[in-house]
Amino acid sequence: MLNRLKFSILLLLLPSYMFSQQPDSTILKIGQMIMFGFSGSSIDTSSKFYKDITQGKTGGISIYEANLSQTNTAENLRTFINTLQAASPIVLFTAITQEGGVVNRLKTKYGFPSMPAAEYLGKLDNLDSTKHYADNTAFTLSRLGINVNFAPVVDIYMPTNPVLGSRERTYAANTDVIIKHARQFILSHNYFKVNTALKHFPGHGSSTTDTHLELTDVSKTWNAGELNPYRRLIKQGLVKSIMTAHIVNEKLDKEKDPATLSKKIITDLLRKEMGFNGVVFSDDMNMKAISAEYGLKEAIEKTINAGVDVLLFSGKREGVASKDAADIVNIILELIKEGKISKGRINESYNRIIKMKLERRKL
Repeated sequence: MLNRLKFSILLLLLPSYMFSQQPDSTILKIGQMIMFGFSGSSIDTSSKFYKDITQGKTGGISIYEANLSQTNTAENLRTFINTLQAASPIVLFTAITQEGGVVNRLKTKYGFPSMPAAEYLGKLDNLDSTKHYADNTAFTLSRLGINVNFAPVVDIYMPTNPVLGSRERTYAANTDVIIKHARQFILSHNYFKVNTALKHFPGHGSSTTDTHLELTDVSKTWNAGELNPYRRLIKQGLVKSIMTAHIVNEKLDKEKDPATLSKKIITDLLRKEMGFNGVVFSDDMNMKAISAEYGLKEAIEKTINAGVDVLLFSGKREGVASKDAADIVNIILELIKEGKISKGRINESYNRIIKMKLERRKL
């Protein structure tokens, strides 16, 4: 009992101890707020990407199908992740989007178990089936060393939605069905110590355009019922993290800032009104809804001040200048120096991130 207590105390003291050994804790705290995609399926220890990880300028990595080797896929990916974890001064968020159906990085052709689309499971409406597939997915991620799944989607089903409903990524139009199956998805992942992230807050299901490609406004189609899955699952204490949507919603923000960049939506609505104190991930900051409308520095400033904790840069996009994690760190340092972002705001996100990482290790 005493040894377990000492170990728990050590875990709680770990972040401050680690930072006390580093020359600049501000850089490391900022680094925790940055998640990057990477190229290839092998590690180049001379690359800027690897160097940024060793220097604590990246707090997480995002994994895509392009990062999978064609042979010995599972073993190679596990080795890749373990090597990066060993190189990082603080445990990394290692994230993937493994929803099932068409959004399925770990495909059966690589030897991974199948995961049907959310729409299929919602229509079947059998929790035993949802548990079976969610257990398989969570176990697979866990054994690979992946600790964050950017799922489940809790957006409402609309057949006209070009990126969600039409691609079978939503459980149902009925929020009770959404909540029931999303809850099981989360519980299965919790059992295998894999974090989940509900998305896309505050509701992307009623959109008629794709935020990957352009600015998307849901002001005329969105309704307050789209918040119900978040409200109820947060109230049940099941939500550790949430991913934002890059949608404009004038009903929630008269200034028409996309939700990712909106303090009214992230801080006032999600955190204060709905009582969410966990980690907020941005959707990909390189998506056209952000990158084509805002300069990088302005987008970073507004996103952090909105209350987002982790900024995701998933990879290169056409027409978007290539940046690495060190570039993003330097931009945030400039914004702090200019008084546009406070160190207190950085500390808020750092504390939430470290709490989530430690809690997952102790489950």
